[in-house]
Amino acid sequence: MVWVWVSVGSNIEREKHVRAALRALRDRFGELTVSPVYETPAEGFEGDPFYNLVVGFDTDVPPARLHALLRQIEDANGRQRGAEKFSSRTLDIDALTYGDQVADAGGKHLPRDEITRYAFVLKPLADVAGSECHPELRRSYAELWEAYRAAHRVELNDVVLEME
Repeated sequence: MVWVWVSVGSNIEREKHVRAALRALRDRFGELTVSPVYETPAEGFEGDPFYNLVVGFDTDVPPARLHALLRQIEDANGRQRGAEKFSSRTLDIDALTYGDQVADAGGKHLPRDEITRYAFVLKPLADVAGSECHPELRRSYAELWEAYRAAHRVELNDVVLEME
């Protein structure tokens, strides 16, 4: 078994789809560690704000299969995939880490570079795994968040959203 972190985001019927993602992840993987939920503006396009969070769980599913399972959850929740990379979506779930592995699997690099590129990924990850180290950078997520926050002068406020 290996511990993985995944990001979850939605800007279409946000609460409904975030809850659906958590149910699907719990049904498939069991007990979850769930970060606070943050409301953040759309990045890279004009759109409604997102709810974003990070979820962790143990799995024995290999990375390529994990990517496929996460995509199935997105599809089951009405995710539309088009030519535009940045657009509104019912659900976006991405594997961020797969234990301490540094690898390319299923067309994705792990750990994902989104961890250090976007506050809406790094902040919730720092909330639930602050003392863990990024597999490539060998710095804790708390350290990475503090450096990001200082460099970008950004603060995120969590949303009061009771997750089941």
